[in-house]
Amino acid sequence: MKTVMAFGAFDIVHPGHLYYLKEARKHGDTLIVVVARDETIKKAKGTEPKFHQQDRLEFMRQLRLVDKAVLGNPEDYLKVIEEHKPDILCLGYDQRAMTDDLNAKLAKRGLHPGIIRIAPYKQDIYKSGKLKERL
Repeated sequence: MKTVMAFGAFDIVHPGHLYYLKEARKHGDTLIVVVARDETIKKAKGTEPKFHQQDRLEFMRQLRLVDKAVLGNPEDYLKVIEEHKPDILCLGYDQRAMTDDLNAKLAKRGLHPGIIRIAPYKQDIYKSGKLKERL
């Protein structure tokens, strides 16, 4: 049984997010989704999320694609990986912030998951930043 972990803010869930989760799910038997905390989004994107972290978490828990949804750790983003020990990490095409030396950082903690980057789905249409501009 392989466990896959996917990450995101999932503030305004759109077809690009669903594509990302469907593709991530193909790489294992169990899909754990890590929902970014409000403070993490504000720090990374410079804006407040439209929806509170508990609402976004509950939305992810309701998706049939998702076996388990958890909140990320705002002080140490690797903590959730350490806790759940997934076999594979699936990252979105635009998730660059957390990938600097990710393999090395994980190895220092004795973790060696495979890392897969999921290609975008109609990024010119389904990009959260672009959709928020229209709202």
